[in-house]
Amino acid sequence: MAIAKAERLMNLALCLMNTRRPLSKRELRESVEAYREAWANGSEDAFNRMFERDKDDLRELGLVIDVDENTLDGEAGYLARADRNRLPEIALDAEEAAALSLAAKVWQQARLSGAASGALQKLRAAGVPFSEGAPGTALEPYIPVREAAFEPLLLAARDRRPVSFEYRKAGAAETSPRSVEPWALECWRGHWYLAGWDRDRGASRVFRLSRIAGKVRSRQGAFTAPIPEHVDVRATVARFAGEGATATAIVKLRRGTAYPLRAKALTVAQLDADWDELTVPYGFGLDADLAEYGPDVVVLAPQELRAELIERLRAVAGLAEVGA
Repeated sequence: MAIAKAERLMNLALCLMNTRRPLSKRELRESVEAYREAWANGSEDAFNRMFERDKDDLRELGLVIDVDENTLDGEAGYLARADRNRLPEIALDAEEAAALSLAAKVWQQARLSGAASGALQKLRAAGVPFSEGAPGTALEPYIPVREAAFEPLLLAARDRRPVSFEYRKAGAAETSPRSVEPWALECWRGHWYLAGWDRDRGASRVFRLSRIAGKVRSRQGAFTAPIPEHVDVRATVARFAGEGATATAIVKLRRGTAYPLRAKALTVAQLDADWDELTVPYGFGLDADLAEYGPDVVVLAPQELRAELIERLRAVAGLAEVGA
């Protein structure tokens, strides 16, 4: 069955690419043997369904098929113009080809493995000098993905489908519903993040996949917000983590605690036997990071950060009282 379909698609593609004028469905039916058999043994509807599926499959494979509604016999005509289906010459050096080969191997255990393998086959057919690598090579690329939300979000971003999920903010005790238009996923410092448009808040947001609870559900409809030409997830996460920030904050930290915060400190000074004073980069989301250390950290400046941290800690305490 697979061979028969592949042969039928090849014959249809050849008919569409080797004609100087648009061909109607009737003419294509007479030119492709499988269509003639379907029409003779079945019905006009059976042939029409087969033709529409084949046409969609060819377009998915990359063939540009033009439709001409103004043919001489009044029927729609179909044509794959050579100038619209000719790719420029592909020129990759050995290093570029090796990088593509390694990138394809990354996805060999994921759902994209078929697409990656197909892309390499097409490039090999075009003469790109891919090397299979020396036997026993120690270089084997691997991207660890533990979060169940990764694959549905990756497919939703690829297909431009809105999603919804339950999300727990840093320092929060409970989750809240989010409706998001996913743009891109990226790994930063061992964690996967999603960048997209938060419909409920009307702004772009970044979500850490490990904080997504339950299933990711697809939603109907198209995206409502424009997609940026370049989505730099790492830069956005770094800003929320305080990296690259131009402002600074001064905090009092209990001795022997919060080593990740100490690692980012610009200065550390001993106050007494129990407390140190740290100067740390101040960026978006620093209050959420500080809330994780509870009573071991006190914000001395600026006042807006101190107020944000107190408000966050009160919210967490309130949720804890309700749960009790």
